[in-house]
Amino acid sequence: MASDVQQTPFLKQLAANDRPTRDKAVSSLQTYLKSNRTFTDLELLKLWKGLFFCMWHSDRPIPQQRLALSLSHLLLPLPIPLFIPFLRAFWLTIAREWSSVDVLRMDKFLRLVRYYVNASFTYLSAHTWDSSLVADYVLVIGDIPLSPTDRKVPDGLRYHVLDVWVEELDSVDREKKEDCPVDEIMEPVRRLEKAGATKMVRERARETLGDQRLRDWSGGGGKEGPDGEVDGEEWEGLDH
Repeated sequence: MASDVQQTPFLKQLAANDRPTRDKAVSSLQTYLKSNRTFTDLELLKLWKGLFFCMWHSDRPIPQQRLALSLSHLLLPLPIPLFIPFLRAFWLTIAREWSSVDVLRMDKFLRLVRYYVNASFTYLSAHTWDSSLVADYVLVIGDIPLSPTDRKVPDGLRYHVLDVWVEELDSVDREKKEDCPVDEIMEPVRRLEKAGATKMVRERARETLGDQRLRDWSGGGGKEGPDGEVDGEEWEGLDH
């Protein structure tokens, strides 16, 4: 059954100024997304425009945190065919609007991005890191927030995704299971390190690749120095 986003009342309610109306709209959207509907890319972009301004109007730290968490939890029950299109609409919206976010609102959008990175990894883990799903996810990340060449993507967004990338993967895959495809997940970062448009972006990507937590998936590695610490090197993938 095709959807008709324009006819759903919660689309306008998502950007309402009062919190009860926005919270009700988010709850309605959770039910709506889990129903047997199909969505066009344009419809998903319209939904995300409403969700963005729902976050924009949220005030006070605790309500902001709860809303960001609720929005990230929209991902978890999505049917597989909707997961990638919904995420793509999210990242396109965030990239488009990022430069318009003022300093007073930036923290809540930084939190929203962090929660979405975490929820994405949680979704992939719940689907046993399905190879085709991971490949599609990595493609979205490499095309939008970690694109090496798209100048429309603000570097500030790139830096924040790099900052939380390994941390949120580590949070989701605490047991460092062998089925976690770390090589594939780190591929957009490697591309950014090699082909990033600015020196600063390349350096930040290199720092992410040097995160010591990446060694936990390979059981350690590197050479131990005279002070007993492992020398830091860039992540080049697991040994096979």
